[in-house]
Amino acid sequence: MTERPPLPPFTRESAAQKVQAAEDAWNTRDPHKVALAYAPDSVWRNRGTFVTGRAEIAEFLTRKWEREREYALRKDLWAFDGNRIAVRFQYECRDADGQWWRSYGNELWEFDERGLMTRREASINDVRIEEKERRIHGPRPESERGDIFPLR
Repeated sequence: MTERPPLPPFTRESAAQKVQAAEDAWNTRDPHKVALAYAPDSVWRNRGTFVTGRAEIAEFLTRKWEREREYALRKDLWAFDGNRIAVRFQYECRDADGQWWRSYGNELWEFDERGLMTRREASINDVRIEEKERRIHGPRPESERGDIFPLR
């Protein structure tokens, strides 16, 4: 049986580790690597899209990162309780026409006893930005780990 530590029930420290691990994985933009953090029957709501299972998650992420070029993400722990974590996040990317976007969102996560995510609900808003307004350039440097990313 595969485990993805840290395992629930979460402490502030272990929840923060789980959030950083998710940020690191998503910043690889490797849909198959990211999908391994989810239970085989995991269910998602991402905006208005509903996805079930690792194969659908990997397909969803493949399409996402083909569309969202130069994607770079920051996640912050918002709250935690038992086997649940709430996250706020921001990411930036550009579309095929070269337009830059900053997306703000909240995620609700639920985990099984092995530390695999069984449920993910994401609400996301997009803001058009100019390239000079970008604040997220690639994965978070070690020196910024644990820092809360500013709203603006």
